[in-house]
Amino acid sequence: MPGPVITRPKNERLCFLLKYAICAAAACALLSQPSSGCAEWKPTQLQSQSAPSKPPESQSSQPAQSQSGATPAPPASSTPQQLPSENGTYVIRKDVDEVLLHATVIDDRQHIVTDLDRNAFTVFEDGKPQNIISFHHEDIPVAMGIVIDNSGSMREKRAKVNQAALNLVRFSNPQDEVFVVNFNDEYYLDQDFTNDLLKLKEALEKIDARGGTALYEALVASAEHLKNDARLERKVLFVVTDGEDNASRETLEQAVKQLQEENGPSVYAIGILGDEEHPKRARRALEIIAQRTGGLAYFPSTLDQVDEISRQVAHDIRNQYTIGYKPTNPRVSGGFRQIHVEAKRGKGKFLVRTKSGYYAVPEPSASGTK
Repeated sequence: MPGPVITRPKNERLCFLLKYAICAAAACALLSQPSSGCAEWKPTQLQSQSAPSKPPESQSSQPAQSQSGATPAPPASSTPQQLPSENGTYVIRKDVDEVLLHATVIDDRQHIVTDLDRNAFTVFEDGKPQNIISFHHEDIPVAMGIVIDNSGSMREKRAKVNQAALNLVRFSNPQDEVFVVNFNDEYYLDQDFTNDLLKLKEALEKIDARGGTALYEALVASAEHLKNDARLERKVLFVVTDGEDNASRETLEQAVKQLQEENGPSVYAIGILGDEEHPKRARRALEIIAQRTGGLAYFPSTLDQVDEISRQVAHDIRNQYTIGYKPTNPRVSGGFRQIHVEAKRGKGKFLVRTKSGYYAVPEPSASGTK
């Protein structure tokens, strides 16, 4: 699991931290049930100092926390929720037993297919067909983490990479909620969820290019932040790096397993590997992460291509199908579930890109016993 991170110093946080400690102690005292005390954050969680109860605009320059803190656990819900967005539209949350797939359909000319209906799709879990219970093809906003390599080798590349990241946001759904993580040996949440381009720009400009590349830890911590703090159901990570992970305490397989948790994020990766000492190994790692989570890995030959790739990623995300099904295999059995989706029109079949599987999380029993 990712270890402790270095906190970016900021004197004005001292008053806030004191208030936060007092409020946290008071909240714990008010909770009367023994089972509902203050739950610990998981070690990989990115925790903002402001810990907003509403979606955000949060303070910039917040460190990604991997140290244990105390916060009340959010209430679980077993019914779909409709959350109003700023412009009055609604984002529908899934049923608790529903597995959601976000799928991109490609024809034989490598063009995205956007006009299929529900009957065109068949979902298989562990080789068995599943009953589709929900289907959408809309430009639904996403919760997105922009995760940028801040190691020493990225110093001369960050200006163009930052511009590409901002253009990704510009070409994405304006209701997307985006956070920024910069990482080297450590990882920092430099901007929590927002759609304010100025705040995102300021966070991306926190360049301290030095040290190694803890890619896996940064991705896992960012996925944990999406899991615990995103209000939007769809989740995406966009990562840019120029090298192989050389600083994480986790292996590639351990990181992928955590990224493949049920309804985890799709990972879109850009590998700028021209000067990398072990380009094949670095490339393979990004390909595995992207393929297993339903995203894509890109390997531009020049830095100038990164901006165009970011626009392609935005186009891909905005043209996906959302397919929901209830697994025939009870969740109580847990374990890894392999997923395969087919789409066809008449006799013609298409390539469907979605996650390759997920780790089912058994639901706790109604009595709360283990």
